[in-house]
Amino acid sequence: MSGNSAGLLFRVTTWGESHGPALGVVVDGCPPGLALNLDAVQAELDRRRPGQSRLTTQRQEADQVEVLSGVFEGRTTGTPISLLIRNADQRSRDYSGVAELYRPGHADFTYDARFGHRDHRGGGRSSARETAARVAAAAIARQWLAARFGVQVLAWVDRVADCTAAPVDEATLTHEAVDAHPARGPDPASSEAMAQVIEAARKAGDTVGGTVRGLARGLPAGWGAPVFDRLEADIGKHCLSLPACKGVEFGSGFAGTYARGSTHNDAFAPGPQGPVPTTNNAGGTLGGISTGAPLTVRCAFKPVSTHFQPQQTVTAAGQAVTFQNKGRHDPCVLPRAVPLVEAAILLPLMDHALRTLALGR
Repeated sequence: MSGNSAGLLFRVTTWGESHGPALGVVVDGCPPGLALNLDAVQAELDRRRPGQSRLTTQRQEADQVEVLSGVFEGRTTGTPISLLIRNADQRSRDYSGVAELYRPGHADFTYDARFGHRDHRGGGRSSARETAARVAAAAIARQWLAARFGVQVLAWVDRVADCTAAPVDEATLTHEAVDAHPARGPDPASSEAMAQVIEAARKAGDTVGGTVRGLARGLPAGWGAPVFDRLEADIGKHCLSLPACKGVEFGSGFAGTYARGSTHNDAFAPGPQGPVPTTNNAGGTLGGISTGAPLTVRCAFKPVSTHFQPQQTVTAAGQAVTFQNKGRHDPCVLPRAVPLVEAAILLPLMDHALRTLALGR
C-alpha cells in the first residue's frame, strides 16, 4: 500500500515532492454539477502558501492551481478532478550538505529505513509542501458541504508555546477574524502576543510548537460509522497525517479525564429536528457518529524540526557529525497549519456525507 490516498467515496490521492517540478492531487468521487468556484480554491491555497508574512518561511511560491480534468463549463462532471500546483522557488542547493546525513526530527532516516532511498531535497515526499494538494482538494469539499448541507469548518491557533489565545465564541467566530492577523489567533491581542513568541524563536534561530483548534458547524446528526470508521477516528487519522502533528483530542479531550461521569455526560433536550445535546463535552460525536452538535478537535504540533542551532547526528555511513541547517524555514508551523487542520476535517466529512447519502439517509 502506498499511503498516498485517503477516503472511500470521496477519494483523494496526492502526488509530488517539495523540490520536484510540481505537485498535485486527484479527487475522485466529487458529485457532478457543483458550480466550482476556482477563486475560492485559490484563496484557500493562498492561506497556506509560504512567504505570506514575517512569521513564515520566505520561500516564494504563488501556488497557482491549475485544473486539468473533471470540470467543464465551471461545473464538476463527476469524473476525477486533477489539480496541479507548480513549484517555482526551490533552492535545492540548500540541502546539498544533508544528502549523506540524517537530520534530527526529520524523516530522513525513516525513509531510508523504509524505502532504501530518499529525496533529500526539502524532505521530498515528507515535506509539508505536500499539504498544498490536500488544501486544494479540501476546498472542493468545503464548497460542496456548504452548498448541500450548510456545513462550516474553521480553525485557529489557540496556543503558541506557553502563550494561550483568548477564549473563543465558537458560534460566532469567522475566518475573517482568524485571518486578520498573521498569527491566526481568534483576536488581535492574543494573536500579537503569540506572534512575539514566534518572532523571538526566529531571532534565536530556534522554533516553537503549540496547538490549533478546529470546528465544524452545521453537521446533521447521523454522519459516521461504527467501530473502525468512526467519524472522529477518520478525522484523527487525517490530522495525525499532517507534518509535525503529534496529538489529537476531541471535545473535552484529556481534560475530560479529570471529570466525573455525572458531570461529563452531555444531557439531551428536545430540539426542532430531534434531541439536542445541551453541552458538548463529547465534541460532536457519540459512538463515532455525529450528534448534530458542533464537532470540535484540537491538534498538537511539535516545534518545527529545522532550527538553526548546532545539532548532533550521524551520516548514512554511521559517522557522528555536527551540523547546522541552512535555508528558509518556518519558525512555527501553526499559522500555516490552520488551513491544514481545516482540510483534515473537511476531507473525511465529505467522505462520510457521501457514505450517509449512499445509505438513503
